Amino acid sequence: MILRIRSRDGLERVTVPDPSATTVATLRSLIESQLGVPAATQTLSLDPNLLLPSKAQTPALDPSARLSSLPLAHGSILYLSYPAGLRGDAAVVPTPPPFTPAGSFGRRKMTIDDLMARQVRVARQESPHCAAASFDRDAANAFQLYVADTLAFAVKRAGFLYGHVDEAAHSVVVDFVYEPPQQGSEDAATLFRDPDKEALVEAIAAGLGMRRVGFIFSQAVGRKAGTAEYTMSGREVLQAAEMQAEGGIPEWVTAIVKLKVGEDGAADVHFEAFQMSDTCVRLFKEGWLVTEFGEDDDPRVSKMKKDVVVGVKDTREVDNDFFLVPVKISDHQGPLSSSFPIENRITAVTLRTLKNHLDRTKHLPLVKRISDFHLLLFLARLLDVNADIPALTECVQKQSSVPQGYQLLIESLAATS
Repeated sequence: MILRIRSRDGLERVTVPDPSATTVATLRSLIESQLGVPAATQTLSLDPNLLLPSKAQTPALDPSARLSSLPLAHGSILYLSYPAGLRGDAAVVPTPPPFTPAGSFGRRKMTIDDLMARQVRVARQESPHCAAASFDRDAANAFQLYVADTLAFAVKRAGFLYGHVDEAAHSVVVDFVYEPPQQGSEDAATLFRDPDKEALVEAIAAGLGMRRVGFIFSQAVGRKAGTAEYTMSGREVLQAAEMQAEGGIPEWVTAIVKLKVGEDGAADVHFEAFQMSDTCVRLFKEGWLVTEFGEDDDPRVSKMKKDVVVGVKDTREVDNDFFLVPVKISDHQGPLSSSFPIENRITAVTLRTLKNHLDRTKHLPLVKRISDFHLLLFLARLLDVNADIPALTECVQKQSSVPQGYQLLIESLAATS
């Protein structure tokens, strides 16, 4: 039997000669002999939370348990934790020393230390800058329902996460998702960025006391499979690194929505959250990542334009798992609803849509009826973004009564449908 072992160094394989007679303790010895991780330092679990920075509540496998008593089959994944640096991983990308010409023809004498300082070393980042990410249930559900029910996970979909940063807890709270104009395929979500449209989004977010805090995308079921399971493709790593570099906050988070099929054939939608490592973002900013992708490229790796050091070897291909830092995920009920039809989808949003929404929610106070980012964005395209929208977002943020003048204005817009 072959077991796949996921650690913070990526996904590896271990061959178990006789699964029925093998215990967890014996498996540790096999991991030591095949992967080079000392048995005494290993913690094994069926729970992927073992790889999160805080793993105190993660149940470890009993060393005396037989593999035949566990829910394992050929190709199953186990999660392995061991102390950082145990396999020769180095730490961070060093800053190159300044160049000062000396000697003949302006050249300077290079020492071993100089050469090592110029190397870029890629190692796993143990801890995220964002301790946790909490998603508004309605916003998360609206995104995953569209991806699952309308798109059937056939193509990718992406959006920007908006909310606020809890600086005391070093976490982010996501309250709505903006989906820009885009074209999705099995392997890519191409965004058609429009500065004017995004300025409206930023104005609404600012009026609600929020800001852009992350990026979200779904993965298509028909994406390029490669030869083994992987969390992000090289194309996805590149896009996520670009967005995090643009985001400009340490707590920026990237969320993935995917469809997972269990051993019983049942499919479940899963949310996962990550940060791209500091090294990954720096490599993107400095232009090290290859940005062109071919049909035969391995999706599990990111290609470099120059050699980097991973472990003890030089390479131009880095396992994408090295760049991912897992973030804990939770949910909450935020201050906004997500019942108004969402922009830039297959069905266009019109004034008739506004009228239908107001009719459907007429039993609620007007401030509750407009406490929806997507509705506010629709109104922002019709009203004065510098005067009307700040007034409306202030009412929503404070949950105060909407002035009668704005009530009449909104109702008259709906009536023109």
